[in-house]
Amino acid sequence: MPTSVALIRPGTPADLPAALALIQELAIYERAPDAVVTTVETMTRDGFGPNRVFEFLVAEQQADGALLGIALYFPAYSTWKGRMLYLEDLVVTEAARGQGIGQLLFDAVVAEARRQGACRLRWQVLDWNAPAIRFYERQAAALDPEWLNGTLELR
Repeated sequence: MPTSVALIRPGTPADLPAALALIQELAIYERAPDAVVTTVETMTRDGFGPNRVFEFLVAEQQADGALLGIALYFPAYSTWKGRMLYLEDLVVTEAARGQGIGQLLFDAVVAEARRQGACRLRWQVLDWNAPAIRFYERQAAALDPEWLNGTLELR
């Protein structure tokens, strides 16, 4: 059952340092601690500048305003289905996991996708991340083993 100690709201520039710390925590969990090159400055430009490329929601602890989690997403397009959202990261700080905060964030992203008229929400999950896989299976999500992810690094 989701917790009532977390407030879900849109992220602001003031949230970026704590959001980046959560992203770095996720990178450590995903066994890639040195992979994060994003900075608060690049996130400010890309999330709040004239050419915004992402949005994010935060789960804020009501008692003290601490960030417990984030869901970062951006618009995408399916040539077969039309408008969709891509959920880049859904992360809850380790100390707050198991309290329903991830569910609150996921539900808020689904609601935002519907509000934007999206037909689909997409994301990736590592094949060894059993807790995340169980979470997404509880959402009645299709985890498709047929498609391979392709990445071309441009830096």
